[in-house]
Amino acid sequence: MSRSRLTCDIHSEAFRIVFRKARARWRTALYGYIGLLEAYFDGELDVEGSLAAALAHGMQAGGDRMNWLAHVRNRWHELVHSNRSWTRAKQNAECHYALGTEFYRMWLDDPLMMYTCAYWKEGTRTLEEAQRNKIEHVARKLLLRPGESVVDIGSGFGGFMFHAHEKFGVRVTGVNTTTAQVEMVRAGISRRKLGGELEVVDTDFRDARREYDKVVSIGTLEHAGRDQLAQVVQAHARFLKPGGLGMLHFIGHVGRFETEFFIRRYVFPGGWIPSLADTIVEMERAGLEVLDIENLRRHYALTLDAWGERFDRNWERIRKLDPQRFDERFRRIWRVYLYGCAEVFRLPRGRLHLFQVLFSKGNVTRDSYPMGREFLYR
Repeated sequence: MSRSRLTCDIHSEAFRIVFRKARARWRTALYGYIGLLEAYFDGELDVEGSLAAALAHGMQAGGDRMNWLAHVRNRWHELVHSNRSWTRAKQNAECHYALGTEFYRMWLDDPLMMYTCAYWKEGTRTLEEAQRNKIEHVARKLLLRPGESVVDIGSGFGGFMFHAHEKFGVRVTGVNTTTAQVEMVRAGISRRKLGGELEVVDTDFRDARREYDKVVSIGTLEHAGRDQLAQVVQAHARFLKPGGLGMLHFIGHVGRFETEFFIRRYVFPGGWIPSLADTIVEMERAGLEVLDIENLRRHYALTLDAWGERFDRNWERIRKLDPQRFDERFRRIWRVYLYGCAEVFRLPRGRLHLFQVLFSKGNVTRDSYPMGREFLYR
């Protein structure tokens, strides 16, 4: 069968979609852009040139809207993979976060390995600087003080824990449901002889066992699930002492929209993007006062750009870690994930945002929190 081509150009970057098998056309006709992507993952079509440009062009043309068959698949996937049970939530987390420390080390910042949106304030040059900026931005908002107790909900590879303790002198407990990450963080705590200052527990982040002076939740709420939003927000409130401060850093929609099927099927099973408005309502119901909301959407596009560039640059090293797991299909899925999400956050009329919501348990007073914002930028 001869190859057929569809060629497009955008912003002086040419890309070409090459259909190699007739099945790719049928999949696209049935499932729209989901079918197109799945054909690409399976090698039934190729994207020559800039993948980022191809994805951006498709989104700007409105080609990223799910048709009814994709909607059916999306709802079925949500039903089967819901994070409603703690066991399923752990399994879903392991699917993504247990790919191995060395895999993530290849393309995240070194040494903190922060797998969340960085903070690219003016003059920032590297991903490492941007991730340190993010931790310190959060710390200033929370007024972290030496000796305070902090819980890091969904603590990942421990970057916030280690840097916040070193820079601000706080005691941090990490809560993480991914066993591989817990073991890595525990090894880092032991190596640094910080057992009296830092700890990490392997449990669901709804397991609020005690109260802390400060709560940090960076990139966790997206894993709550549609029906668990209230439950998870209430757990965040239970972690916090009366009068304490917390930070909720999460990807959110402005308005109510379905979470993208590709992300849930191939990247984050059980994931769900909440509405900012619904989140705020649940926070109010949990007795939390919202002090500040900042939108870091543009910062996430730059963060994903950096991750995508590093992923591509180090692909051969990644592949050699485990050629059966990190095969060509995996590479294609992850490139669509990294470059596609960057373009989503860059869309002029995009619905996806990155919010930092600062909150307190109960209303703050004039004496308990600054009246202005000057202290954030000194």
